[in-house]
Amino acid sequence: METEIPAMLLARQHIRPERFTFHSSRMRMKTVAKEELAAMDAQSDRCALELSDAAVDVMGYACLVAIMSMGPGYHRESQQRLRKCTAENGADTPVVTSAGALVDALEVIGAKRVVVVAPYMKPLTEMVVNYIREEGIDVVDYRALEIPDNLDVARHDPDNLPAIVASMDLSDIDAIVLSACVQMPSLPAVAKVEALTGKPVVTAAIATTYSMLKSLGLEPIVPGAGALLSGAY
Repeated sequence: METEIPAMLLARQHIRPERFTFHSSRMRMKTVAKEELAAMDAQSDRCALELSDAAVDVMGYACLVAIMSMGPGYHRESQQRLRKCTAENGADTPVVTSAGALVDALEVIGAKRVVVVAPYMKPLTEMVVNYIREEGIDVVDYRALEIPDNLDVARHDPDNLPAIVASMDLSDIDAIVLSACVQMPSLPAVAKVEALTGKPVVTAAIATTYSMLKSLGLEPIVPGAGALLSGAY
């Protein structure tokens, strides 16, 4: 969230006039486990309130799995509750969750059958897969990289992703979710995977950027950030 989304919006500044500033408030979490994720989500109201003091124009809830581990459709409840927090502080602000953004992005590109790459342990990855399926999207194959430490997730080399995707069943899919996590780097591999597979590639960070730009009423286009941000949607 704090690296790839700013990188995309800064890249956009080379082709469009809008300029952006970035502000963050942190929910604590070290190990990507269900108990820590629930504790993390409980801190989201505080974070929304803190950021509303800055009167930002849009907020993004960064952790996809924290939302998805709370049960099907939870992103809608979270977004509504967090926006209420901002409104009560006199700064009614649209709230985007990476979980909701990913689901919405797949709908935008018309993807009904996808494959998913996630850094989480297998039980959490299965929760993510089931959450996406509950939204009417068929996950035909997935890879759980089983990286428990949140800092190690951030250290995962995106150059590994093309080979991981190549090991999956891509025969009858509409799109590839290259990183179902805003913590796991993927942006440098997006164009390569699209070129190798001929399929549109979406990541949690790309989907969140798209959703933020739409919330701001801006054209959702970023050079080098895959099909979703190509200007075609």
